[in-house]
Amino acid sequence: MRIFTKKLPHPDLPAEEKAQLLQNTEYQEMMVESTFMYLTLDLPTAPLYKDEKEQLIIPQVPLFSILAKFNGATEKEYKTYKENFLKRFQLTKLPPYLIFCIKRFTKNNFFVEKNPTIVNFPITNVDLREYLSEEVQAAHANTTYDLIANIVHDGKPSEGSYRIHVLHHGTGKWYELQDLQVTDILPQMITLSEAYIQIWKRREEDETNQQGA
Repeated sequence: MRIFTKKLPHPDLPAEEKAQLLQNTEYQEMMVESTFMYLTLDLPTAPLYKDEKEQLIIPQVPLFSILAKFNGATEKEYKTYKENFLKRFQLTKLPPYLIFCIKRFTKNNFFVEKNPTIVNFPITNVDLREYLSEEVQAAHANTTYDLIANIVHDGKPSEGSYRIHVLHHGTGKWYELQDLQVTDILPQMITLSEAYIQIWKRREEDETNQQGA
């Protein structure tokens, strides 16, 4: 993965001083190559208010919207105690398995908050070619992934519980596991859950051909 980082001047500085600082080497964009074990997907901020009928709003976002973080063009501001940075990310290689960690939990000085936003995602046929840099697209014959496991968090951050949806490769059926209970589940129900961690498997060439047949 390529990570592009640009330091930002303090927002309270006068415009002229900001312009001067942006000319310094310290404030020029830098790029580093980095490996990753999983991709963290950021959720949009959940609405704070109820709708006009005084019912809680359950926000939703498409998977591809939060994957845009890795398209090489989307910038996001990151703040530290003293400094602010703009960062953008671009994938340079796709492994046989991808792990997505959907960032539902945030910590502040007092408590942990959970974002309940539902991520809308297809179970199969997620193509990540557009998130690769152009020069390495040719090196990836297969860029399509299928979901094989989905970990769900239910309830409040401190009192919630976990479930996992697992694909049985031999039969193509999905099962839900919670503690010692195992039940079958329809794929359509998986997409309605508060997904937290997902594991995706890249299709091999013969699998791609079978899907297209």
